[in-house]
Amino acid sequence: MTRLSATTIDLFPPGIARPAYDRGAIATGVVHIGIGAFHRAHQAALFDAALAAGDLRWGIIGASLRSPAVHDQMAPQDGLYSLVVRDGAAEDVRVIGAIREVQVAPRDPAALVAAMSAPGVHIVTLTVTEKGYKLDPATGALLAGDDDVAADLRDLAAPRTAPGFIVAALARRRAAGLAPFTAISCDNLPHNGSRLQAAVLAIAAQYDASLADWIAQHGAFPETMVDRIVPATRDEDIAALAARTGLEDQAMVKTEPFSQWVIEDRFAGERPDFERFGAQITRSVAPWEEAKLRLLNGAHSGIAYLGGLAGVDFVHQFVGLAEGRGFVKALWDEAAATLSPPPGLDIPAYRAALMARFANSSLQHRTRQIAMDGSQKLPQRLLAPIAARLDRGLPVEALALAVAAWMRWQGGRDDSGAIFTVDDPLAAVTAAKLAGAASPADRVAALLAIEAIFPPRLAGDAGFRATLTRHLALLGEAGSRAAIASLLSKERP
Repeated sequence: MTRLSATTIDLFPPGIARPAYDRGAIATGVVHIGIGAFHRAHQAALFDAALAAGDLRWGIIGASLRSPAVHDQMAPQDGLYSLVVRDGAAEDVRVIGAIREVQVAPRDPAALVAAMSAPGVHIVTLTVTEKGYKLDPATGALLAGDDDVAADLRDLAAPRTAPGFIVAALARRRAAGLAPFTAISCDNLPHNGSRLQAAVLAIAAQYDASLADWIAQHGAFPETMVDRIVPATRDEDIAALAARTGLEDQAMVKTEPFSQWVIEDRFAGERPDFERFGAQITRSVAPWEEAKLRLLNGAHSGIAYLGGLAGVDFVHQFVGLAEGRGFVKALWDEAAATLSPPPGLDIPAYRAALMARFANSSLQHRTRQIAMDGSQKLPQRLLAPIAARLDRGLPVEALALAVAAWMRWQGGRDDSGAIFTVDDPLAAVTAAKLAGAASPADRVAALLAIEAIFPPRLAGDAGFRATLTRHLALLGEAGSRAAIASLLSKERP
């Protein structure tokens, strides 16, 4: 089948929106590191809206730090791809033209540094996941023992890490008399801007204290909160779109109608009119971020592990079960009590909207996809609200059940006995910890000893440990659905 590209886009049938601006006239104002599906469904769509409104400064160069997969999808398509928004039976397709080029950083690190150093680039965005910041989750310190970090600390001629690329580019900009760009983390982790800044300054200080001072004084690393559900694209999605449009699009992404981007009002230079295109600019992102992490992301993690253990493939299937929906509500009841919502955020309305989003069957959001990298996600999604509740003497039954499900997940076997691979940067660590642990109490103790995940305050809490042990034992004896039913039966008067 004919592939989508700049020369074939006009073959798309009427009703599919496509770039009305001259793609040859746009300038590169943004470099994005970590160009996966989320960026293409979220930030790139906003920059595309700015281009469509006539502000042609905001074309994007995307870069992958590892795999050439996205480059290989997009290069034959001249950077074009379809954004498919699904809501039940309704489907809207729009072609995004904002991405001018996709680089593969390991192939030519110098080219990415040069792109980030260009005078017209004012913003660098990142979606590299929690592990891409190369910080110890427990201490926030740079992971100096990491091979890629160690390489960047020795020599930045060919950076390997996202913070390393930023330092190399900022050093070149400083030498050229250019202002720094604004570095915007778009990953789901608390204080993402501060964390990015900490990693950048730690590497910069290794080379030149004055460079670190210059970055700290003139650079900008705003905190952000991003929200849009973007499931992995499957072969069936590509085939269905091709049947509708007559063109094959290997780079398509699918998503939901909802999209939110909250950005702290802290920039080092030029920026698009974010507010005009739907982003929120605020003095403090923290309350928005906390609500999203603990309600949306916390529920997602609970769904991923409990649903995955029970053989439930998709999020909508989990909340379609009475006990699944009941579990999510119980978790929200616990997590919501730890929030300080900002003005304009109605928690009951937000919860109702989230449940409707979870129930959107057209997204086909896989529990296995959400379950990836759980060791990096648990601290902010589940452990933070648990600590807040324990500090107030409140029970943590639903939140602890989600953590216990993660613990059982580390065994690599679901409730039916089927074996799966634990996809996590600490999978070898959790496997080693569990190797000699026979009883539920032993397994809980072994995993709580991983300080990179569990802070000592939680690991040493006897009540929390006992709750986890009770849940883990029931998960092992009766399975995920029975454990949820037990939880809900105790909540009923």
